[in-house]
Amino acid sequence: MCILCLGASGCTRQDGKDVASQFSETRPQEFFQTSVDRMATLAMRDNLDSLYLLMSKLYLRNPSEWRKSGFLDAVAAERNVREAIEQQKPLPQLGNRRDLAALSYALSPEFLGDRVGAFIYAIGSMLVTAHGGRLEFFMTDQINPTFVSNAARNIEKATWLLSQRQNANGELMLFSNEISEEGSNLSFATEFGKIVARLDLLTQMLDERYRRIGLNYAQSLLFLNFLPVQ
Repeated sequence: MCILCLGASGCTRQDGKDVASQFSETRPQEFFQTSVDRMATLAMRDNLDSLYLLMSKLYLRNPSEWRKSGFLDAVAAERNVREAIEQQKPLPQLGNRRDLAALSYALSPEFLGDRVGAFIYAIGSMLVTAHGGRLEFFMTDQINPTFVSNAARNIEKATWLLSQRQNANGELMLFSNEISEEGSNLSFATEFGKIVARLDLLTQMLDERYRRIGLNYAQSLLFLNFLPVQ
C-alpha cells in the first residue's frame, strides 16, 4: 500500500508540474477563448503549416514553377505566398481572385504563372474565408460549421484534380503523388487528408457547441427554479 501511495503521489506531482508548465505558457489572449475557439485556432495553424509543407514539396517536384514567379529561389516564392495568405492580400499573378475563383483559375489551362504558388494560395485563402476571415478565434467570433465542412469537401476535390488535371500535351500540370514500378509516393494525399480530417473534426465540434447552447437553454426552462433573495 505504501508503495502504491508513493507511486500515486509521484504521478500526481508529475502531473502537477506538467499542468503548471503548460499554464505558464498560456498567452493573455487565450483567456478570451473557449475550448472550441482554441481548437479552431490550433487547427487553422496546423492546416496552414500542412499547406506550406505541401507547397515546399510541390516546388521540389516542380522546380520550373517557382521560377515563373520571378523570385531568386523557392524559399522566397514560398514566403511571398505565406504572407499573401496570412495577411489576406491578393497574389499578383491571380489578380483579385481569391479562394474558389483562384482555385479554378490556378488549375485551368489558361493560367501560365507559378501554378504551385497559385494553387496553395487559393486553398489557403479558401480556408481563411471559410473561417470568417480570421486565423485566430475568440468568444465573440462565430464560425459557420457548414462553410468549414464545405472547405473540407473542396480540398478533397482539389486533391483529386491535382493528381488528374493535364495540359494540352497530355502531361500533368503539377507532379505530386506518384505510383510506379520504381515505388510510390502518396505523401501529398496523406497531408491533404490531415487537413480534411481537422476540418471535419472542427465541424463536429462546432455543431455540438451550438447544439449544446440550445439544450442548455431548454434545460433552463424545463428545470426552472426561482432563486433565493436572502
